[in-house]
Amino acid sequence: MIIGINTEEADRDLKISVRTSLRASTIDGGLSTIFSNITGGVLLSSFLLDLGASPFEIGMVASLPMLANLLQPMGALLSNRSHSRHDYGIWTFLPSRLLWLVLLVCLVFNGTNAEGSEQLVYLTLTLVVTSSIFAALGSASWMSWLAALVPSKLRGRYYSIRNVVSNIVSLLCLPIASFVVSYWQGGAIAGYGIVLSVSILAGLASLACQQFMIDINPQKYQTACQVENEPESNQPNYAADLFNNLINNLISPFKDRNLIVFLIYFAFWGFAVNLSTPFFNLYMLENLGVDITWVTLFNSLGSGANMLMLLVWGRFSDRVGNRPLLIFAGLAIAITPLFWLFTGIAQIQSQLWIYLLIFHLFLGGAWAAIDLGSNNIQIAIAPIQHHATFFAIASAIAGIGSALGTTVGGILAQNAHYDGIFGVFFLSAILRLVAIIPLLFVHEK
Repeated sequence: MIIGINTEEADRDLKISVRTSLRASTIDGGLSTIFSNITGGVLLSSFLLDLGASPFEIGMVASLPMLANLLQPMGALLSNRSHSRHDYGIWTFLPSRLLWLVLLVCLVFNGTNAEGSEQLVYLTLTLVVTSSIFAALGSASWMSWLAALVPSKLRGRYYSIRNVVSNIVSLLCLPIASFVVSYWQGGAIAGYGIVLSVSILAGLASLACQQFMIDINPQKYQTACQVENEPESNQPNYAADLFNNLINNLISPFKDRNLIVFLIYFAFWGFAVNLSTPFFNLYMLENLGVDITWVTLFNSLGSGANMLMLLVWGRFSDRVGNRPLLIFAGLAIAITPLFWLFTGIAQIQSQLWIYLLIFHLFLGGAWAAIDLGSNNIQIAIAPIQHHATFFAIASAIAGIGSALGTTVGGILAQNAHYDGIFGVFFLSAILRLVAIIPLLFVHEK
């Protein structure tokens, strides 16, 4: 399809193609959610616990994908030098998902043999970091591809629908997968192998959906945008040296003091949050003895609350802005680690299920505001010509802070028993409150 042809027939065909592309992208988002929920999060943590992994190793599983985000700026530059968003996505996301076949094969041959559990833990860690590297290299390209296809007038409506579909899939996927893991006749490890095979198929099917999306040539698209926005001699030289382009793209956002202050907040917030968050599920599974089925059910209900509250927070941010939204929700999220301090009270233990249900609903609703505000404020404060670069840098810096937080939290949790882990939660709450301070000095356009 040639987008530049200016005829009524071409415009009509283009609208149909765009509509088809967006539908395919929505289905892709739902299928990708199945893959990510099973190869990460509470199900992967439970699988590693069944293998005998330590809290530090579980913390590493959460931190490794965050560290991989350091490669997003490089991925953005490499994808911009390609000639097809679709082909570049296949070369990055396909290996990222096929690699999990290695673990599936090992689970088939290992069976119920407990002697190979330690090797399976190390293999899982290796697959997590390798898969995350490929995904990080393709993430910026995927976001740019979708941004080019979604009409600006439909952007808010489309992304909200896509997020709702993903949340509904997550709401259904997690309880079903956890039920299979818990009640599979061959045991929890074999049950995880079953759901892992389904997740790999879903991941591959999501890539197949991209065949129905309009492909974009990054070089031609960016050249057209530069001609429109910078008609003089301000156009970047895409044939220049790869290293020089990368350095120039990385430096440009740091010339704005407002962006620097936001990045400080983003990094510190990621550190404070991930100091404790990856260990909430671990604490429920090990210390409180909650079954994996109930843990995933609570997480799913949190996703449902997140989905419903997106509509409320969207209207709130339109009226007062994203910075007040982040401050308000940040204060609520900051105190959530303290909720775990009350789980030892006898009265609450007798009604633990109700307490955990209310807690996860509150957590899901509050995180909807954080997710929405974080994305929107980046769009608001970053210069248009540096949007892609700033998004990649923000993800990389947040990844560093989050990975450090998870690693430090894992070390502390490794040496903390039932009472000691409360110290990790309390420290996280204090640091979350401190992390909000730089946000007070960010100016939103």
